[in-house]
Amino acid sequence: MANPVLVLGEHLRGVLSDITGELLAAGRRLADSCGAPLHAVLLGKDAAALAPGMKLADQVWVAEQAEFDMAAPQVVAAALQALIEQTQASLTLIGGTNVSMGVGTIVSARTGLPFVNFCRSLAFEGGLIKVTSQLFGGKILADVMLADGRGVLSLSPGAFPAGAPPNRPAPALERVRLPVASTPVSFERFIEPDCGDVDITKQSTLVAVGRGIQSQDNLELAEQLAAALGGAVCASRPVIDQGWLPLSRQVGKSGMTVRPRLYLALGISGAPEHWEGMQGSQCIVAVNTDPRAPVFDGAHYGAVADAVELLPLLTEKVKSRRS
Repeated sequence: MANPVLVLGEHLRGVLSDITGELLAAGRRLADSCGAPLHAVLLGKDAAALAPGMKLADQVWVAEQAEFDMAAPQVVAAALQALIEQTQASLTLIGGTNVSMGVGTIVSARTGLPFVNFCRSLAFEGGLIKVTSQLFGGKILADVMLADGRGVLSLSPGAFPAGAPPNRPAPALERVRLPVASTPVSFERFIEPDCGDVDITKQSTLVAVGRGIQSQDNLELAEQLAAALGGAVCASRPVIDQGWLPLSRQVGKSGMTVRPRLYLALGISGAPEHWEGMQGSQCIVAVNTDPRAPVFDGAHYGAVADAVELLPLLTEKVKSRRS
């Protein structure tokens, strides 16, 4: 049997993070293709209580050491390195999040394993691991072949669907004590961020507006359509920079990553930075006056029209259908 694929699980305040489900789903598909077991690791005090939620894994290693709670990248990297050496894991998957930022590069430097960042797809082809990395906000896609199937990969949030846990028993749990590296960085306290009035990452329908909305007064048109659809309004960065909507409504590389069932992109050109935050939507409908707007390249449906003129018509049609 091939060496295991190892996933670094993320959790915050007693709850598994969304990226953990995405890492496990990607790791499960890759492990099955390679004929390898899927292992996962949880670090921190009381982490064992979260192991039953990681059913996609065959085995979960748990280091219930308080020093790993909100630990610096150097501390996590040292623990992960020790577990990689102990399990002889061929591939290690970590999340491309603020929590795990910096871990992959340190592990790579210490183990000599290649590190690939911003991974958007993984595949096992002809005995080789093929990784697609998105660079410069999506302007370049680089295919990297891991000939010996070994490496450390940082997966972009939202690029891999989490998938429903299978009907299988909880994974085997193995408690382990891992080394704690010294670091001048220490965690002081957690400050809860202001999520705003709406969490756009939880919405099944989003009405997104860009420069084509023309003025703040026209946001009301988008709000009316969102209300008719049972969704929420979000925006690209230019609208947020104008102060028309709070930062919590921004979609894109410097904003939120969303995966709704329906994403209406109204007056949005579709720059790579915005596309990175919404490309996981199940259905993308684009409206723009420019037929050459990049947003049409990836949209499922599109209309060359003025969003401000089209919004009231769409709202009327939706209300008519629902009545």
